[in-house]
Amino acid sequence: MNNYLKRFPALVFILLSGVALAAPIDRQALVQRHNPQLKAIDPWAPLSVGNGQFCFTADVTGLQTFPEHYSAKGIALETQARWSWHEDPNPNGYKLADANRDYTAHGQTVGYPTIMTSPAALWLRANPHVWPLGQLSLRRGDGSALSMADIRDVDQKLDLWKGVLTSRYTVDGQPVSVMTAVSPGQDTLAVRIQSPLLASGKLAVRLALPRGYDMSVKHNPPLDWTQPESHSTRVLAQGERSLVLEHARDAARYGVALQAGMAMRVNQPAPHTFQIAPAQGAALDFTLSYALATAAEAPDAAAVIAQSTKHWQTFWRSGAALDFSGSSDPRAAELERRVVLSQYLTAIQFGGDFPPQESGLTTTTWFGKHHTEMLWWHTAHFALWGRPQYLENALRWHQKVLPVARQIAQSRGLEGARWPKMTGPGGRESPGGNPLIVWNQPHLIHLAELLYRAAPTPQTLERYRELVFATADAMSSMLHWDGKRYVLGPPLWIAQEIYDQSTSMNPAYELSYWSTGLALAQQWRVRLGLAPNPAWEKQRLQLSALPQKDGKYVALESTPDTWDNVASRHDHPSFLMALGQLPGAGVDRAVMRRTLDAVLSDWDFHTKIWGWDYPMIAMTAARLDAAQQAVDVLLKTDGPNNSYTAAGHNPNTGLPVYLPGNGALLAAVAMMAGGWDGAPQRNAPGFPQQGWKVRAEGFQALP
Repeated sequence: MNNYLKRFPALVFILLSGVALAAPIDRQALVQRHNPQLKAIDPWAPLSVGNGQFCFTADVTGLQTFPEHYSAKGIALETQARWSWHEDPNPNGYKLADANRDYTAHGQTVGYPTIMTSPAALWLRANPHVWPLGQLSLRRGDGSALSMADIRDVDQKLDLWKGVLTSRYTVDGQPVSVMTAVSPGQDTLAVRIQSPLLASGKLAVRLALPRGYDMSVKHNPPLDWTQPESHSTRVLAQGERSLVLEHARDAARYGVALQAGMAMRVNQPAPHTFQIAPAQGAALDFTLSYALATAAEAPDAAAVIAQSTKHWQTFWRSGAALDFSGSSDPRAAELERRVVLSQYLTAIQFGGDFPPQESGLTTTTWFGKHHTEMLWWHTAHFALWGRPQYLENALRWHQKVLPVARQIAQSRGLEGARWPKMTGPGGRESPGGNPLIVWNQPHLIHLAELLYRAAPTPQTLERYRELVFATADAMSSMLHWDGKRYVLGPPLWIAQEIYDQSTSMNPAYELSYWSTGLALAQQWRVRLGLAPNPAWEKQRLQLSALPQKDGKYVALESTPDTWDNVASRHDHPSFLMALGQLPGAGVDRAVMRRTLDAVLSDWDFHTKIWGWDYPMIAMTAARLDAAQQAVDVLLKTDGPNNSYTAAGHNPNTGLPVYLPGNGALLAAVAMMAGGWDGAPQRNAPGFPQQGWKVRAEGFQALP
C-alpha cells in the first residue's frame, strides 16, 4: 500500500484516524488548463511576463510589433518598471500649498490642496509621472515594418506554470518562433527567436526608446516619439555580443544592457533606435536589462527562462489554491479561469517597491500614481492567499514615507500620520479632491492585522507598531465631538464619490471602518503589553451610528437620499463594505440584509460601476449567508465592467486595464472559500452548497 501511495499521491485518499482526506489539488493541472492561447491577433489580449517590479507586454509576435493597432483597438504594448519616473522642470517652484482651498468646519479653517485647474495644480498632478522603457519589435531586415497581414498561422501560448510566453507563426511562409520570459530577480527580459528569415537577413529586432508619454492624455496615454532632441541615448559600450546604453531626459535616466548569445549586427537607423540581427545563423538569443543606474550583467536567455520556470513553479505551489472542477454550475470554469489569471496578473505587477497604479505595469493611468484608497483591493488578497510578502512590500513603502504622512497630519492640525491619496514614490499628495478622501486611512491598520494573522509573532508587532499607532492617532484626531457623539467630517470625500465634499458628514462605510480600525489598534496595544488608549476607546464607543433611512443603510447621514434619488444610486454602493470587506462594526444584520437586496434590485449598474464593486458586493452577500447571491453578483453579466479578457484583464469604461477588479475578485473568492471570523462551519461557506464543488486549501480567514 505504501508503494502505491508514493506512486499515485494525487489519485488516492489518505486515511488518517479513520477519516478520509481528499488528495491535494493538482496545482499544475489547475494552472495550466487556463494557459491563455491565441490563434489570431487580438488587441484585447496582449500577454505579459514580469516579476512584480518590471513587466513586458507583447502582441502575438511575442514582441511589441503592432503597438498602434493594439493601443487604438484594445490594450497598449509597453515595457514598464515601477522605479522609472520622470519629472518636468519646475521653474516656478510650485508647491502643494499653492493648490490650497480653505474649508471651515467644527470651528476650524484648514487649507486642503483641492484646486485642480491652476497652473500649480496641473503641474503638481502631472508630476512626477511614470516613464516608459524601450519598445521591442520585430522588423523586416531592411528596417521596414511588418504588416498584420504578414503574420499567419498564429499559435501563441502563455505557460503560467513557467512564466514563459511562446509565440509561433509564419511570415512569408517561413516559420518564426519567439520565446520570452522575465528574470524573477532582476529587471531582465529574455528573448529567443528562431527563423530561417534571420539567416537570410530578412528579419530583425528593433529597440526604440521613447521620450515618454503624451501626458496631455489622462488615461492610457500614447508613447511620445516627438522631440528627439529633448532626450538622449548614449552608447556606453558596444561589443560583438553586447550593447550598453544610457537613456536620459532632464534629471531622469536609466540604463539598458543588451547581451546576445551569439555575434550580432547592430545599426542605428534613427535617434534612440537600434536594429539588431544575428551576424549569421537562424537564431537570435539575447537578454535586455534595465536599471536606474547602469544595468547589471545578466545571465543568458536560457538561464533566465530556467529561473522563471523555477520561480513560477514555486509561486503556484505556495499559498492557497482553489479548484472548481466537478461543479455543475456552468459558470464555474469561467470563475476558475478568472481566479487563476488574476493571481498571475497581480503577481507580475504588484510586487514592486512602490505600490501599483490601477493599471499596474501594463498601461498608464492617473500619471502612473498610486491611489492609496485602492491599496486594500490591490494587496489584501496576497495575505488571504498565503503570499504575504507582496503585501509586505507595499507596507515597506508606507514605512519609508511615514515622515511625509506625519507632515501632512501636522499641516492639518492632526496627530499621527495622515496618508496621502494620489501619490508618486515620494509620498507627496496630488491636488484635487484627493486630500479629502478618508477611507484610505484605516487600510494600513487592517492590512497590518492581516500580516499579523499570517505571522502572529512579536516581530510582526514590532515591525508595524509605529505604522498602526500613527495611523490610529490621525484617525482619532479626525473625529469631532458635537455635544452628543463623535462625528466624521466635514469636509470629506466619501467612497461613493458623488457628494458635496464640503458638507459631507458621517458616511456609513467610513464610520464602520473607523470603529474597526480603532478597535484593531487597541488590540495591538494589548498584544504589545500596553494599556488601551482611553481616547480611542471613548471615541469608538461614542461614535455616530451608521446612517439609515426607512430600514436601509444610506451612504451619508448629511445627505440621506440613497433610496429617494436615483442619481444617488450609481458609483460604489460603499455602505455595503461595512459588512463584507469589514466585519460589521455598528451594523444591524437585518438592516444590511434589506440594504443588499435593495442594491441588487435598484442600483444603477450601468452609469458608473467599477470592476471591484462586483466582488465587494459578493463579500457582503457571503457574510449574510446569501451564497447564491454572492456567486450571482460575482459573475453578473447585465452591466459593464465585469468581463475578463482572454489574458485575464478586467476592462472598465475608458480603462482597458483595471487591476483593482482582479485584486477584489481574489479577495472575495478567498473569503468565500476560506471563510471569515464567525463564518458557518462548513466547506467554502461563501459558496452555494448546490451546484458548486469547491476544493480549497491554504486560505487565511478574513477578520
